[in-house]
This record gives sequence, structure tokens and C-alpha cells, in this order.
Amino acid sequence: MTFLHLTFYATFMLSSLGLAFHRTHLISALLCLESMMLSMYIALSMWPVYTQTASLTLMPILTLAFSACEAATGLAILVASTRTHGSDHLHNLNLLQC
Repeated sequence: MTFLHLTFYATFMLSSLGLAFHRTHLISALLCLESMMLSMYIALSMWPVYTQTASLTLMPILTLAFSACEAATGLAILVASTRTHGSDHLHNLNLLQC
């Protein structure tokens, strides 16, 4: 395992651990999801370099587009929940209430 692979795995695992353990604010959960997607983007961008193929160049661009859509949707949910509930604490959000 190279240093670059270890860096990608560590970044993804730290992001998922941050998502699992620090779920007090919605913005921190969104930042952890975004860092997970960015580590996947970097890994997918470097994969054709290691395998020396040029056929997988569309996959990182699609991942980056999905990541941008996920970030926009998350920020819209953040703004809507802050306007309706007054804060971005996740314990205030209950799916059983309207």
C-alpha cells in the first residue's frame, strides 16, 4: 500500500468517524459527508494514473457533479431547518413532527 492510498483511506475513515460521533449540528454532518465525497473524488481521479488507462476519465467528473448536488441539497435543508426550528441542532429535528 502506497502513501497515497493510505492517505485516501485515512481521510475517508476520519470523515466517516466524524459523521458517526459528532452529530450535534447539521453543518458538521454535511461537512463530514462533503469530505467523504472529496476523498472519493481524489481517489477516482488518481485511479487511471495508477492503472495507466484513459477510459475511466468520466467517473470523477460525475462524482464531482453528484457531490455538488449533494452539497446544494444539504445547504437547502440546513437553511429550511434553521428557519423553521431556529437552530441547526440535529436533536431538534424530529421526523414525527410536521
